[in-house]
Amino acid sequence: MRVEIPPRFNVLGVGVHALHLTHARDLVLTAARATDGVPRTVCCCDVNSVSCARRDAAHRRFLNRSFLTTPDGMPLVWLGRRAGHRTIDRVYGPDLLEAVGAATAGTALAHFFCGGGHGTAERLAARLSARFPGLRIAGTITPPFGPIDESRARELVAHIRTARPHFVWLGLSTPKQEAFMARFAPLLGVPVLLGVGAAFDFLSGRVRQAPRWVQRSGTEWLWRLASEPQRLGPRYLRNNPLFVLRAGAQLSGLRHYTLD
Repeated sequence: MRVEIPPRFNVLGVGVHALHLTHARDLVLTAARATDGVPRTVCCCDVNSVSCARRDAAHRRFLNRSFLTTPDGMPLVWLGRRAGHRTIDRVYGPDLLEAVGAATAGTALAHFFCGGGHGTAERLAARLSARFPGLRIAGTITPPFGPIDESRARELVAHIRTARPHFVWLGLSTPKQEAFMARFAPLLGVPVLLGVGAAFDFLSGRVRQAPRWVQRSGTEWLWRLASEPQRLGPRYLRNNPLFVLRAGAQLSGLRHYTLD
């Protein structure tokens, strides 16, 4: 099955793919079955990721060179629709993980979970296995919180290569998970690596997920801010106002952002 990759639209210099969940799922499944040996990376991109890209050129380049950079947040969906992409919809990390999990249950395609706090990846794997009978779990690992030194990196690479998964799901937060993919994707021999951030916490049950109507309204950030004010307060209170100002300047033509 050949699935066409959709065009990108420009959000403050980040090229976001104009797609929806089913399209993203099918592209990921096609990539997992590819036999060319090329690792493909998927970045679930939201306001925080775009804001990081404005501060960090390496992060911006990685998003712009990914196999898929999905509209993970509703503001990106709205901007995509304004740019003329009428069928675009949110491709939210937890939803993508569930969709791919459901589609691969009972197949030979195997999953590896990397990230989260202590025990989170294991709990996530157990929950998904219960929800999707026949889902193949190749392994889990929780990398150290800080920088990964060369010795630990060799162990991590050997562990994942031995497991031979088709998907490595990363729950390391942005921009750590993108930096992880940039560093390790060429070494792991894995067809697809996907950065899904808080999906590990939500789907493992560690953190309560916002109701669907909150997610669709674009106010999920308020829900998460109320749930984890100390951790998320600095991020949202800095990034969100700047994003609104920059997006307004881009839409009005006062500021132009080029895609690297």
